[in-house]
Amino acid sequence: MASRNDYVKLHFIVFLWGFSAILGKLVSIPAVEMIVWRALFSFAGMALVILATRGSFVVSTRDLIRLLLIGAIVAFHWIAFFGAARVSNVSVSLIGFATNSLWAAVLEPWFNRTRIKKFEIALGLVVIFGLYVIFSFDFQYKLGLLMGIAAGFTSALFSIFNSRAVKHLQPFTITFYEMIGVFLATLLFLPVYQYFWATDQALRLIPTGMDLIYIAILAGVCSVYAYSVAVELMKRISVFVIQLSLNLEPVYGIIMATIIFGSAEKMGWNFYAGTCIIMLAVGAYPVLKKRVAAARERAGTK
Repeated sequence: MASRNDYVKLHFIVFLWGFSAILGKLVSIPAVEMIVWRALFSFAGMALVILATRGSFVVSTRDLIRLLLIGAIVAFHWIAFFGAARVSNVSVSLIGFATNSLWAAVLEPWFNRTRIKKFEIALGLVVIFGLYVIFSFDFQYKLGLLMGIAAGFTSALFSIFNSRAVKHLQPFTITFYEMIGVFLATLLFLPVYQYFWATDQALRLIPTGMDLIYIAILAGVCSVYAYSVAVELMKRISVFVIQLSLNLEPVYGIIMATIIFGSAEKMGWNFYAGTCIIMLAVGAYPVLKKRVAAARERAGTK
């Protein structure tokens, strides 16, 4: 059973992840090259944490393969998420990512073979309506928003897999091997990226001094700390609730991005109208959940 402290932790890491898009945009090297360094710093930092806490690196061969494959999904998520911010802006990337709750509402019952909750699907559709409001007018960042949506889908996917893994593996161990998976998958993706997308420029694998500082913060705070806490919270909080809470990430991120980047983050009225609709879906969830639980309890007592 989740405690109030668990929900405080959850919203704190959501705030940190909202800041991650800003840090990613501040890094001068391209998103894919940045992810290579972030993953390298992340699994190295995670190794130090495991050694300091006398944790375990031991996993079965089957679990190792699964964790590395989940890491590949995380790699795709990061590429889509940070790539969206580069081809559009931070706000668009974060709003596309907000579709994660809809994906979680559909995918979690399917993977766990449980009944789909109608009100969760309804809230997910409200999120889609909010996106329609954004898209329905002259919106110039369609590619960025589509990449953000892909980031939302992969976020829901790896969260479901992690909710299973955390039942028999330690969160630090899970994070360590998944960050190795991110590193390896991104390295393998680099030639494909160079051939199809970065044909007009050479790979920029050497970051500047400031890049290293930003990437180190991304790795230490947003990966080693926040990712491990999120995995640990999956023992007590459902994937859908975590994904729905992550829809608050755009609120934090857009406010911070507007303060830092100014006019580059200013959008049309339809963008903010759609954003408000999406945020209303987030706020409605706990109210609807409580009412559905009360209705079921009353029906059970009759």
